[in-house]
Parts: sequence; structure tokens; C-alpha cells
Amino acid sequence: MALRVWLWLLSLTVLWGGSFFFAKVAVSELGPFTVVFARVSLAALALALVVPPRWDAPWRAYFAMGFLNNALPFSLIFWGQTEIAVGLASILNATTPLFTLVVAHFLTPDEKIDRTKIASLLFGLLGVVVLIGPAALNGGSTLWGQAACLAAALSYAFAGVYGRRFRRMGVAPTEAAAGQVTASALLILPIMLVVDRPWTLAAPPSLAVALALAGLALLSTALAYVLYFRILAAAGATNLLLVTLLIPVPATLLGALVLGEPLEPRQFAGMALIGVGLALIDGRITGLLRPAK
Repeated sequence: MALRVWLWLLSLTVLWGGSFFFAKVAVSELGPFTVVFARVSLAALALALVVPPRWDAPWRAYFAMGFLNNALPFSLIFWGQTEIAVGLASILNATTPLFTLVVAHFLTPDEKIDRTKIASLLFGLLGVVVLIGPAALNGGSTLWGQAACLAAALSYAFAGVYGRRFRRMGVAPTEAAAGQVTASALLILPIMLVVDRPWTLAAPPSLAVALALAGLALLSTALAYVLYFRILAAAGATNLLLVTLLIPVPATLLGALVLGEPLEPRQFAGMALIGVGLALIDGRITGLLRPAK
């Protein structure tokens, strides 16, 4: 990849890693659906200043992408973060490429599972088992919080496969980002009003929560999705998968340094196993180990 693409990739890593921290702060006072709506609606308003909405845009595709890539996974992750730590949520999110392997195998003609991908799936599955640990046996809210984050990763996998069509449709990265967050805001609005009923809050959100919502919407969504679609167009989906491997680093550091959230040794072990699986998907390690001809 060119140097500018690497800079985009590292910037996106920090922006999306920060989203887990911002969300954890926001859900301490607001309902998960309220946080989702604030995230996508503020991002939609910011992007509308750059790309005004067009009636003749591919809105059906935007709504589908908005549901799979924003409304559903954001809701699951934000609810999950009411039960589990920032770092753990981000590590579970790193399973997205592993789910993508399975989804792409069945829904695309050119991305089939081979022996290397089977090995990556096995490492990833083992990593998830190590991560969840005893919670799988005794149940409880922690288990459901982790399950919600895994379900969000599956939704992202479907979104990644579905989103390939935007390049074929000739939709610019900024237009795709603006369209999907606008559609997401419209999708989540009625759910937020019925479930969270934000007008019943005893007091307005604190300054910390307001700043977290601004960071979540403007930095981790509006700016991040412009970079997301730029990287996808310039370097392809395989290189874009590197973001998922790197996101737990800033997310875990913010959770530990700012929120004081500890991580257990088995969680680092689970992250390492998932990382091996992702490295196998990427192909760089196997390429280095393969003898030169």
C-alpha cells in the first residue's frame, strides 16, 4: 500500500478504537439506542454539509448498508458495553473478518474458503472460546454482553460483502458514508423513541457524555467512514481487514488508562489467537514462510 493509505489505515484504527471508549462513557448515562441515534444523526448532519442528500441516490442500498453496518451492530455493541469492558468489546469485534470468510464463501462467487482460511477460522474460534472462558458455563449478563458483540461482528461481515456493490455503482466514498448514516438515523429513530424514551431522563447529559457523543459522531463515524470507503477503494477489502486487528490496541489502552478497566491474561491470549487467524487471512505471514522459488 502507498504511504498515504497506511496513514489513512492508522488514522482509522485510532478513530474506531476510540469509538469503544466514547460509547462506554455515553452509555453510562444514556440508553444504547439513544447513543446510536446521536452517533449516526450527528454524523449525517456533518456529512450533509459536505455532500447534500440527493433524491435520486441509491437509497435502497443505503438503507440496507445502514442497517447491517450501523443500526444493528452499533445497538448490539453499545448494549454489550453496558455489561463488559471497552477492551474486551473491541477484541470480540476483531472476529469480524473471520465471520466474513464464512459469509463471503456462501454469498460471493470468488471468495471461497480454502485450507488456509479453515486454519484461520479454527484459530479465531479457539480465541473466542478462550476469551469467553467460564462465562459460557455459568451464563449471566457478561456472557450476553459478549454474545451481543459477536453478533455485531457477524452483522459487519454481511455489511462488508454487501458494501462491495458501491464501487460497482460508482458511488463516491463520501456519498456512501453520508447515505448510510442518514439511513441509519431514520431506522433507529422510532426504536430509540419507543425503547429508551430519552425525554424521561432525570437530568440532561453531563459534559463528559456530550463530548463523548460529539467524538463518537464526528470523529469515529463521519470522518471514519470517509476514510473507510477511501481505503476500500484504494487498497481493497483484504488490506482494510488490518484495521480490525489493530483496533483493540487503542481501545484497550483508553479503557485501561482512562476508565481503569483491567484485562485478564486469558483475554490477551484470546486476542493473540484471533490475531493469528487474521494474519493467516491476510497472507503476509504464510507468504514470508513459503520458500522462495
